[in-house]
Amino acid sequence: MDEETFQVHVRPETSVTAVRTMPDTEPANGLFIYAPGAGSNINDPFGSYLSQRLVQAGFAFVRFQFPYMEAGKRRPDQTSLLEETWKQVIETVKIADAKVIIGGRSMGGRIASHVAAQGAAVDAVALFAYPLHPPGNPTKSRDSHLPQIETPALFCSGTRDTFATPEELSAAASTVSLATVHPLEGADHGFAVLKSSGRTKEDVWSEATGFLLSWLETEVLDRGDAAHLR
Repeated sequence: MDEETFQVHVRPETSVTAVRTMPDTEPANGLFIYAPGAGSNINDPFGSYLSQRLVQAGFAFVRFQFPYMEAGKRRPDQTSLLEETWKQVIETVKIADAKVIIGGRSMGGRIASHVAAQGAAVDAVALFAYPLHPPGNPTKSRDSHLPQIETPALFCSGTRDTFATPEELSAAASTVSLATVHPLEGADHGFAVLKSSGRTKEDVWSEATGFLLSWLETEVLDRGDAAHLR
């Protein structure tokens, strides 16, 4: 696999770091673009794991960080800049004739869902640990845009996630016409599990990625393309 680090220009004074990893086989099954959660960056552990697994399955993979992380700040940028960053990354890295799947973990996925709802030229959206509402404050739900998503959408969250109970997440996902929900049993918002479960965070990552690949095969890719997945 071939990996390249480069800059994506968002505004004249703003650019962000991105990493593109290409599979050994051409053409790619598709292009997956990933953004991390609010507290993470280009080295997001789940994003790095996901990249390795999807590239092994024949996908091109791009991961990036938002401007505030690029500047070494902790407070996320305004939503409009986060959305603009997503749109510029998509436009910069898209591959001719390859299906584009966007997504990420927590805030990164939430903003991906915004641009998908706004009509970005993408073929699917995959949302891991979707932050439906702040913990303990379910009245501040971040779901008003979800019905506008017209592509297949995967919601994959832990059953102990305090940002959305399984019931809350299923209800929100039901407003998306082509939604699939996959619960990660015993996982919290960071995909950690209790020691008593007998599982590790890496086990959860493997389950989430395995389900993602199955979902891509059945819901997103043409059957001929999907035959290359492994």
